[in-house]
Amino acid sequence: MNLKNMAKRLTLYNVKKAFLYLKRYGVRDFIVRLSERFADAEVDYDKWFRSKELTEEQRERQKARKWEWEPLISVAVPVYRTPETFLRQMIESVAAQTYGNWELCIADGSGDDGEPERIIREYQEKGLPIRYRKMEKNEGIAGNTNAALALAEGDYTALFDHDDLLTENALYEVAEAIERKGRPDMIYSDEDKVSADLSEYFQPHFKPDFSVDLLRANNYICHLLVVSRKLLAKVGGQDAAYDGAQDYDFIFRCAEEAEEIVHIPKVLYHWRIHAASTADNPFGKDYALEAGKRAVEAHLQRSETPAQVSMLNYRGFYRVKYEVSGEPLVSIIIPNKDEADTLKRCLDSIKNISTYRNYEVIIVENNSTQKETFAFYQSIDGKNRVRVVYWKREFNYSAINNFGAAHAKGDYFVLMNNDVTVITPDWIEEFLGHCQRPEAGIVGARLYFPDDTIQHAGIVMGIGGCAGSMFVGMKRAMTGYMHRAVLQQDMSAVTAACLMVKREVFEKVKGLDEKLAVAFNDVDFCMRVRAEGWLVVYDPYVEMYHFESKTRGYEDTEEKKQRFEREKQYLCTRWADFLEEGDPYYNKNLSLKTCDYSL
Repeated sequence: MNLKNMAKRLTLYNVKKAFLYLKRYGVRDFIVRLSERFADAEVDYDKWFRSKELTEEQRERQKARKWEWEPLISVAVPVYRTPETFLRQMIESVAAQTYGNWELCIADGSGDDGEPERIIREYQEKGLPIRYRKMEKNEGIAGNTNAALALAEGDYTALFDHDDLLTENALYEVAEAIERKGRPDMIYSDEDKVSADLSEYFQPHFKPDFSVDLLRANNYICHLLVVSRKLLAKVGGQDAAYDGAQDYDFIFRCAEEAEEIVHIPKVLYHWRIHAASTADNPFGKDYALEAGKRAVEAHLQRSETPAQVSMLNYRGFYRVKYEVSGEPLVSIIIPNKDEADTLKRCLDSIKNISTYRNYEVIIVENNSTQKETFAFYQSIDGKNRVRVVYWKREFNYSAINNFGAAHAKGDYFVLMNNDVTVITPDWIEEFLGHCQRPEAGIVGARLYFPDDTIQHAGIVMGIGGCAGSMFVGMKRAMTGYMHRAVLQQDMSAVTAACLMVKREVFEKVKGLDEKLAVAFNDVDFCMRVRAEGWLVVYDPYVEMYHFESKTRGYEDTEEKKQRFEREKQYLCTRWADFLEEGDPYYNKNLSLKTCDYSL
């Protein structure tokens, strides 16, 4: 734990906030949150960010750039009794932009406090392109924001809070994305937080590209958000019914209508931390959390997606539980070689813990030699929804699963290792809720080693030079970077140790690639499913224990090591362009050498 960081933040206000958290959530969650917040980081973010600031040469080059099309970007700001220092710094951060074609649109709801108007008029007199409206009364954050949006005449509009800051290249990067991506409807960037006196940058949020499931779990897009004039006209501004989460509702409506959403993987926005800011004081705004829940619900209703939404212990984070339609047959395919006791434990957990009953289990026997194994098969075959089928060729994980699928009768397949045991009673219902969504093809689980550390929380392409599971070895109670270990989200791949796939999806991609006999076949399978347009969803609410490599053993011989390297090379060659571009559900600023979302 970083004691230096703790000491730096040990203010009276933060102590009070910590006490409120302890009172609300109890000792266990408080300790977890504290340890995650002040964990040692390999890279000092403040130093890292300052090292990325523009050089004078870069600054002049950006200012001198000739654009094919130079869109007017309106920066819309609702102002309400903003302290002078904050207001001046906000305006000056816009004035310092290396991109020149902008206007600042300010709607002032400060009422009889004339100080903001005096300051804004001062900057207008200096010649800054500021559109200003003094409102007759404060109309709340949504109303004030809409008044600022109404002033905008730009081709694109950036939403900006009155006490925050833009980096000097923010609008340049936006304009560059507009030109490079063919005028997208919606653009967002990474962000961080900055202390009230601007002395320290911290808590960077390095975001993925657009992930509808992550957005339903949390407003991860937040700042900086830029929308086209066409999209803004279509969605019609912010809705006061969601005050406190009006930006969340607005982002949902924009995302639903946008033809293309572009993420800029650069920190372009500084969210200022002070006692009155939402960024640092969520406890005073329970109404905002409820408004956020209603925003998710309204989005799901517009999407015609039956689901229930609940709030998590982490403020501003939500769980979506999708409703299951009917009671379709689910085929659970389990390869097995010997290890009768391991298989029995797996089957017992399915039978005794699962609440869903319309399933079948297909055991794919693969070259067992022990008499006890065949005696066990005889005792279970044809009973309690279990069938045993016999694969008589050499071990090939892909071929074995494809063989099992050929014997399956269900509309949904679960691929499951024999060394997995069920923890979550409604795991099949949870999987089905996702897999019945038209856009979802595969859904994967959160898996633990027997010591209650994480074995799998989704797979990122590029980790370790090829592909790797996230948060490996992290304690089960921890939630990880931006709570990503415990949030539903779209990912490039999940492990076939336990996943569900639609039959139609499995058949469309012709199952697992049998050239990948042992390693990376599940990653390749997920990538091919995504290439056909379906989502791969990581669902942390399906939890399992996984006694990894129990059947096959580890890569402990020269032959196994060579085969592993061949299959790794096969995957990396097939998806070389994707690896070169970078996993869209990861961020280019994060390490490919670690699995914990480190800088």
